[in-house]
Parts: sequence; C-alpha cells; structure tokens
Amino acid sequence: MSSSRIEILNDGGLRHDARRPYELRSTSFQLNTHPTAEGSATVTQGLTTIQVSIFGPREPRQRSNASHDRAIISVEVGVVPWAQGGGGKRVRGDKRLQEIGASIRQTFEPVIMTHLYPRSEISINVQVLSADGGILPTSINATTLALISAGISMLDYVTSISIGLHLTQPLLDLSQIEEQDLPNLIVASLPTSSKITLAQMETRLHVDRFEEMLNLGIEACKVLKDEMENIIKQKTEKIVERMNVRSITTTSGNGMLVD
Repeated sequence: MSSSRIEILNDGGLRHDARRPYELRSTSFQLNTHPTAEGSATVTQGLTTIQVSIFGPREPRQRSNASHDRAIISVEVGVVPWAQGGGGKRVRGDKRLQEIGASIRQTFEPVIMTHLYPRSEISINVQVLSADGGILPTSINATTLALISAGISMLDYVTSISIGLHLTQPLLDLSQIEEQDLPNLIVASLPTSSKITLAQMETRLHVDRFEEMLNLGIEACKVLKDEMENIIKQKTEKIVERMNVRSITTTSGNGMLVD
C-alpha cells in the first residue's frame, strides 16, 4: 500500500471528507438530460458526474456486426476537457477509457433483453463531466437510468459501488484519493436477486476480506437501487399527471361534461 498524504481514517473514525466508513457520498439523479437521445441520465456521486445517452435500438452502423437474433451493444466513453481528476487530456481510444467501456458492455450484456431487438444496435455514450473517484460505478448507475429512460427492457436494475480496505476496515464509495491509496473492489449487482454482474479488482485481497467487501457492496447496491427507483417513480407520476391533464383538456374542448 502506498503512503498517503492524507489521513484515510482519523481517530474519530471519520474519512478525509468527514464521512463514516459505510457512508455513501451525496448522490443526484437526473433523467432525460440529452435532448436528442432515446434516453439519457446524469448521475452525480460526490464530485464525480457522468452523463449517459442511449441511441437505439437502431440499424447497426456496421451491418457485418449485426446479429439476426439479438441486439449488439456498443459503448463509447469520453472525458470532457474540463473534467477534474478524470484525465482531461484523454481522447477516444485511450486504453483506460476502452477498459471502462468494455466493463460497462460486459456488465449490461447479460441484463439487457437483447433478444427483443434483433438485427439492431444499442449505443451507450458515456461522458465524464467531472471526476473524483468512482468513474466506473457512477457510469454503470447512470447507464441503468438512461436505459430505463429509453424504454429498453432489462431483467433488473444494475447498481454499482466501490469498496476499499483500510487495514481491516472496509470503506464504501471511494473518492479518488482513497482509490489511489487503498486496495479496492468494484461491484455491480442486480439488487432484486443479489446476483453479481461485475466484480472488478486490481489488487490482491485475502479471500475472507474479499467476501466481506463483496457482501457489503451488494447491500450498498440495494440502497442505490431504492434511491434510483424513487426517481423513476417520481418521473412516471409526473408523466401520468400530464397525460391526465391533456385528456381532461381534450374532453372539455369537445364539449363534453367534465367532473
């Protein structure tokens, strides 16, 4: 473990940003943030903000890649020049961005009901707007909301979180400083069934610690799912209200009695 310039946990059990070990960063979920995409979402976790836009299902850009019995999924990841901590100089084709894109595709391929969209392509465009750790988990959470916004059928929500280990103490939802200093694990799961669709680890961990961190991540994913589901319900209720208002207005305009 590299020596850190900051104190990961102080004597009071608080992290450098005053969170407790199991406390998540503040989150914000927004739907339909891209005007021309079939579906889109912007998710902020701490100081990391990701916008995901969904294009399709549509005819594949390369017909040779089309599958007769399912949709293919493509992912592109970019970083805006002003993103802090995300490597603003990175361009499309950067190895790290390609790895993030591949992880997102592998995470969602078993979850999206691709057989409902044969001979088509679903394009996932990820833009890192600001970065302070947790780029991949935040991107996965934003992709879930964007797919729901686009009306793409999935088996379940997919939610994701990072977990680090400081000595023997697991920490949830790592900032960039913590990511750089601690062995960590990224988990993506289907909260309803607790099935794992991604478990990514770049450092070695004892099997007992790994199991503890994995279980903690699964529980945190359920919390995120509840928050995301509330946003979807609120958005749906607003749509239904607007539909009811339009129906009443139309009926009134036809000269019929309105209660």
